[in-house]
Amino acid sequence: MSLTYWSRMEAVFSAALVLCVLVPSGVCGDSLTVLQAPDFVSFQKGEWPVSGEWIPDLVALTMGFSVQEDLSWPGLQAGPIFQRPRANVLVVVRGADSLAFPHSMASYPLENPVPFTLDSVAETVHSLFAEDTPVVLQLAPSEERLYMLGKANAVFEDLPVTLQQIRARLSQDGSVLASLPLSSLSRNAEADLLFLSEVQVLHDITALLQRHKHLAKDHSPDLYSLELSGLEELSRLYGQDSPQYRDATAILASALQKFGEDVYGLYGNSSVVEVVTVKNFEAPLTRKSRSILESRQISNPGSPYNLAYKYNFHYAVVFNIVLWLMIVLALAVIAISYNLWNMDPGYDSIIYRMTNQKIRMD
Repeated sequence: MSLTYWSRMEAVFSAALVLCVLVPSGVCGDSLTVLQAPDFVSFQKGEWPVSGEWIPDLVALTMGFSVQEDLSWPGLQAGPIFQRPRANVLVVVRGADSLAFPHSMASYPLENPVPFTLDSVAETVHSLFAEDTPVVLQLAPSEERLYMLGKANAVFEDLPVTLQQIRARLSQDGSVLASLPLSSLSRNAEADLLFLSEVQVLHDITALLQRHKHLAKDHSPDLYSLELSGLEELSRLYGQDSPQYRDATAILASALQKFGEDVYGLYGNSSVVEVVTVKNFEAPLTRKSRSILESRQISNPGSPYNLAYKYNFHYAVVFNIVLWLMIVLALAVIAISYNLWNMDPGYDSIIYRMTNQKIRMD
């Protein structure tokens, strides 16, 4: 009896030890993976968890924008204030907790996977670079949701958006079906076509950017946000242990790797490409309609503690302008004062020369 009891206890302790080792190391669970980033955007390698609510602020910080609340996360270090990436590309993959990328800069476990959007980052880009008309593209093929701003309206006007358009694109020349190893995936199944259409969208975006390379040479940063849910449909239909799901994850990992490398090269090695893999969100995603041109009034509702106003997005910009202007003016005053103090009135000033001659004539 005692031998059996101790055998069972040993098995329980062994299982608990395995769980304690696997859970903190992030083997299982949603993740945030940084595929590409320039040298001045420093992502530190580690297992620091990042919350889903922080993703918009994290994207804003990588683009050189300030956020309303400080992001106390050690995975991203502060970079130079006079350098910003030319583009940021965020791809959300639903239905998978992780993807086996051949190459990546850093990967972090994702906790609290709540739905999020990059609307606040898009509004910041539009407000700061309205005259340069930057590219802002937010696309979810499975939900036929598209939002374009600036030059994106002219560049991506030929991009297939609806499922019918994307499926028609799969049957045209230059389709990804000719180059992808479909293996167990079928061209006639609805779920398989949904997944393949999302891969086709990635290919078409890079093709359009190749055709309009001038976009990567302007001074305004571009923003891309894509949401792919084809793996979620395959997992629901076939299961995660099915060959269709395994083949699809391999195809998507390879397609995203190539997509990140192409975008990174098109923007002159000055773009950030992140991939968020989440098995399922904790709440349904609802998108509120709003105007990108609407103005927000900064107000401080009545506070019993008489607190000051919070800093807005322009605080860092105004602070740098005032600081360097004061430094330049101070140096100018010092230089002028030094030259005046060491000036010889007999040689350097025409006023003193005229006065001296007048005195001699009198």
